[in-house]
This record gives sequence, structure tokens and C-alpha cells, in this order.
Amino acid sequence: MTALLLVLVALGFLSIVIEDVVHIDKAKTTLFFGSLVWVLFFIAPPSHLTHEALMEQLNEQLLDIATLWLFLMAAMTFVAYLSGKGIIDGIVNKLMPSRMSERKLMIMTGLFAFLFSSMADNITATLVCIAVLMNLRLPAKKLLRYVVLVVFSVNAGGTALITGDVTTLMIFLADKVEIVDLLVLSLPAFVAVMSLAFLLSLGLQGDLELEKRDITFGHGDKAVAALFFLTILTTIGANVAFGIPPVLTFLFGLSLMFMVVQFMNKDEPVLDYIRKIEFDTLLFFLGVLLLVGMLKELGILAYFPKLYDIMPTLAANYVVGMVSALFDNVPLTAALLKSGIEMTLPQWLTLTYSVGVGGSLLIIGSAAGVVAMSKVEELTFASYLRYAGYLFVAYTIGFFGVLAIGVML
Repeated sequence: MTALLLVLVALGFLSIVIEDVVHIDKAKTTLFFGSLVWVLFFIAPPSHLTHEALMEQLNEQLLDIATLWLFLMAAMTFVAYLSGKGIIDGIVNKLMPSRMSERKLMIMTGLFAFLFSSMADNITATLVCIAVLMNLRLPAKKLLRYVVLVVFSVNAGGTALITGDVTTLMIFLADKVEIVDLLVLSLPAFVAVMSLAFLLSLGLQGDLELEKRDITFGHGDKAVAALFFLTILTTIGANVAFGIPPVLTFLFGLSLMFMVVQFMNKDEPVLDYIRKIEFDTLLFFLGVLLLVGMLKELGILAYFPKLYDIMPTLAANYVVGMVSALFDNVPLTAALLKSGIEMTLPQWLTLTYSVGVGGSLLIIGSAAGVVAMSKVEELTFASYLRYAGYLFVAYTIGFFGVLAIGVML
């Protein structure tokens, strides 16, 4: 049964890769395989597991999924409202110059995504960045380059903050690094982002002409925009100060949005914006997380600490970053921390960087990539893979930059 489950999990991930070939939406195939493996797991469980233990494991997976679903729903509803009201387009119209080179736009995109993801979570940062890029109406091939940069940048941006990436928080709570040590990760991570921006800008020669126009917003719409950014900042502050889960703060912010619109835009059917969010994105996440959860239950992730028995520590850290593009980096990091591996400070910093940024190497390797793939029709596993060389170069530059700074510390 274990072999069968592993085959089905592999088929589930393969269905994402060959979506363009079979022409079946990845949300459908991942949900099919993800739910199937858990049904079979209950029908023929390992002999040492009781039904109560099975239910506990399933409930743990469903809790993680529900938390992500609710957070995504709240963030996507905010973005759907702001986009539908033209607020994002209006902000871009006011801030962007009337003429800009495509190369300059590439640098600005990387910088904005990096900085914004340092304040907000990766999913919200990705949604906002993609909404901005979509409003620029770039040709499909050029749009892909910018979206690839967004995925890498938002993953790199949160690496240095315990509020920016769960794996960074896990390593910090295990007393492997200090906050001051983590902050130095920002420099090599930013250098990696700018390196990728330079590589992706090669061949871009054109200029963008942005039509400037006067756009006015109602007081209610301005209040919602301010509330959105206040919710992001409050989410970070409340989590650090009181340990409040981000999903709870965002749901409260969403409820405030409903009340603001109710009293300031009385005829606005604000609940309709929930229906406008991409539920195929949520179903895709559900399927992927069920598949990853099954890998965790089968104990596959427990084999990765053995890398450190056959490889030098730094080389293993580098490889683990690449592995995190295939497996959820949270249980992968947990397995490494529980294994009792001993590392120096520079080595722990390189691991923090690699598990935080390594998921960018494949489009399915991070929440930012999955969100981007569901929002941009032209972005597929294969189209993202075309830029694998650039991504590996940028990832490697950042990795050795972290090592160099860690040695100086």
C-alpha cells in the first residue's frame, strides 16, 4: 500500500507538470489524487495506526489547509475589491512615470516585491504584485519574466524576518540563530533578487508608454484601501506582540471591510466579491497540501537528514534548498531540526536561506508560485521551467553571499 500511495502522489504532482499536454485543470487532478490517497490510507492503514490516530493525522492536515484557505479567501477578497474598483490600477497610474524602460520596470518589480513581502505575507505580496503587472497589459512572454521575478523576490523578501517565513521562525525558535543574525540575510537575499532581475532583463529593449488619466475614488474605496494595508501591518504586529495567528487578524480585517462598505457605500453588494475570487486556486492548494501531507505521513521527509551523513553540511544545505522546491519546506525543516544535526552559525544561516528561497526554483515549490500559476494563465510548470537556469544562478549567488556574511559574523 505504501508503494501504491507513493505512485499516486507522484502522479498527482506529474499531473501539474503535464497540464498543457492532457488539458485537464491542475485543480481537478491534484484534488482527485490528493483525496484518493487519503481514502486509501483509511481503507488500508499501517498496522500500528489505530482509527483514532488516523483521524488525528487527518484533522491536523485539514486544520493546516483550512487555515490557509481562510487566509487566502480574506486576502483575495480584499484584492478582488481593490482591483474591481480600479484602485490598484489607479495607484499604478499615479506612481508610475508616463514612460519607462522594460529593464527599469524589472528592477522596480523585484525591489517592490522584495520590500512588500518583508512587510506582508508571501501570498498577499504575490497577489498585489501580479495585480499591478496585469494592469500594465504586457505581452504574455514578457509578463512571464516579471512574474518569475515576483515569485523569487517574495520568497527572498521574507527570509530574514521571523514574521516573513515560517521556516525562519522555526529555526529561530529552536535557538539556532538570533534575530540580529537573521537580519543580515536581507543583503545577500536582495543581491540574489537583483541578480535575477538583471538576467531576466537581458533581451528587453522596449519602453512602456503609460496613459496618464485622472482617476477619482469614493471615500469608502479609499477607506478600504487604507484598511487593507493597515490589516497587513496589524497582522505582523499582532503576531509578534501577542502571538495572534495571521488568519485571525485578516478575517477581522475582512469583517471590518464589510462594515466600512456597508456604512459608506450602502448600495454596494460587497459580499459578491467573495464570489469573484479564484476558487480553482483554493482547490489546487487543497489538492497539493493533501499530497504533501501524505508524504509526511508516509515518513518520506524523515529520510532527508541522512543527506548530512553522506555530504558536507554546506553542500547538504544547498541541496535541501532545491529539495524544498518539491516538498513542503515546513515539515522538511522540522525533520532537520528534530534530527539533532549540529551546525555552525554560518551553516544555520545558509539553511535558513535555502529552505526559504529554494522553493522558488519550481513553480509548485512555494505558495507564491502556486498563487502566481493560478492567476496568470500563461504561467505553467513548463513555462516557468524555462527560466530554471537563471533561478539557479540567483539562488546560488544568494547562498554563497549568506555564507560569506555568516563567516564574518
